[in-house]
Amino acid sequence: MKKKNIPVEFVYQLFALIIAIIVVHAFYVAVVRPNAAEVIAQQALEAQANPDYVRERSTWVLIKDLEQESCFILMFWALAIMGFKARLLLQERMLLETDLVAIAEGMRILPEDTREFARQVQALPEHQQKLMLPRALLNALQRFSSTRNIQDVASSTHTQFESEAEQLESELSMIRYISWAIPSIGFIGTVRGIGEALAQADKAVQGDIAGVTQSLGVAFNSTFIALLISIFLMFLVHQLQLLQERLVFDSENYANNKLIRHMKSD
Repeated sequence: MKKKNIPVEFVYQLFALIIAIIVVHAFYVAVVRPNAAEVIAQQALEAQANPDYVRERSTWVLIKDLEQESCFILMFWALAIMGFKARLLLQERMLLETDLVAIAEGMRILPEDTREFARQVQALPEHQQKLMLPRALLNALQRFSSTRNIQDVASSTHTQFESEAEQLESELSMIRYISWAIPSIGFIGTVRGIGEALAQADKAVQGDIAGVTQSLGVAFNSTFIALLISIFLMFLVHQLQLLQERLVFDSENYANNKLIRHMKSD
């Protein structure tokens, strides 16, 4: 019985998430939270000594809470996934600079010649044969061999590239989900902070507002960081989507100009 191969991308995403959790949490434990605690303690002392003291916004305090840590973990996970996809896109684009089928200008391809040109594509390394452009060229040659109809080949190739574009778009769903989840986690921090502030309302009435202000800081800081990260990620997602669209467009032009226009049915 043949074993099922686990997709490389799934393994990569899983390990990327694990590494992001370990690295970010270690940084928070070793650097962020100790520095944030020191800043908060120092500001409390200065506030006691000087009633007019205005607390400055510290980056360590701004990012110290669990919600911000979770947002940074998801951000680095999304960046790792986008890096993986960008690397695949670069591999696909490099093929556009090569002659996958050696056809001289003015040369015509008859249905009887398709097997010879198909061998050129099939001679590529296995990992390159699985890429979008070689598959499209091989499909066009096989289609022309069986139908002997150039219009049918062009229509079939266009449909295939449309399908490839839809597949590339669907593969961005995980990154889009992460980009949506990050602000949601920020809002969870907002709800948590406001809830803690309301729980200390009786202390505020008695004049002790330190706990309330700290809880409100959690509420606003978590949303602030989450929205900043989400804006940054969505910009990168749109850039990646643009690269995908250009790749599909350029690959279809390559197939039309380098192969289909040379075909002759009789």
